[in-house]
Amino acid sequence: MSLPVTLAATPSENASPMTGISGWVVDVMESIGAPGAGLLVALENLFPPLPSEVILPLAGFTASRGSFTLVEAIFWTTLGSVVGATALYWIGAAVGRRRLRLVVAKMPLVDLADLDRTEEWFARHGRATVFLGRMVPIFRSLISIPAGIERMPFASFVLLSAAGSLIWNTFFVLVGYVLGENWHIAEQYAGIFSRVVLVCVVLVVVWWVARRLRRRSRGTQGPGTAG
Repeated sequence: MSLPVTLAATPSENASPMTGISGWVVDVMESIGAPGAGLLVALENLFPPLPSEVILPLAGFTASRGSFTLVEAIFWTTLGSVVGATALYWIGAAVGRRRLRLVVAKMPLVDLADLDRTEEWFARHGRATVFLGRMVPIFRSLISIPAGIERMPFASFVLLSAAGSLIWNTFFVLVGYVLGENWHIAEQYAGIFSRVVLVCVVLVVVWWVARRLRRRSRGTQGPGTAG
C-alpha cells in the first residue's frame, strides 16, 4: 500500500517549490490562462527584474499541466514580447535624436562624434541587431529604445522583434514543457548565460572608459610637454 505513495512523492522531491516569484507567475497563468503568460512577458520587457528566463519555462510547465496548450503558450508569450518591445520603441521615439544629443553633450567621457558613429552603425546593422538582440539577455529590452530613437520603420521593427522573440520564446517554453516539474533547470542555465553576457558588457565598458581616459590624458599632456 505504501508503494503508490512513494512513487507519487518522487517527482515533487526533485522539483523546486512554487514559492516567491515562481509561485506568483504560475498563479497568474493558471488564473488568467495563456493571456496571463503574455501579460507577464510584456511586463518583463518593461521591468527587467521580471526575468523571461523564469517566465517562459514556467509558461511551458503550466502548459504541461493542461492549463492551456503549448501553441497558446508560444503565441501569447510572443505577442507579449512584441507589445513590450513596441512600448519601448515609442518611448525611444518620444525621446528622439534631438533630446538624446542634448543629453550626450552633457555626459562626461562621451562625445557627439561617438553618438554619430553609433547612429551610422545602427543605420547599417539595425535590422540584424533588433532581430538578434531579442535573443540576448539584457539587450532584449534595451534594443527597442535606439530603434525608436532612430525611427526604424515600424513595420520592420515589429516583424523583426516578433521573429527574434518567437525563436527565443519557443525554445524556453518547449524546454519548460518537456522538463515539467524540473523547469528550474532551464532557469539555472539561462542564468549562467545571462551572467556571462553581463560580465562581457562590464569588461567592454571598462575597456572603453580606460581607453577614453588614456586618450584624454594624452591630449591634455601634449601642449604642456611641447612647451
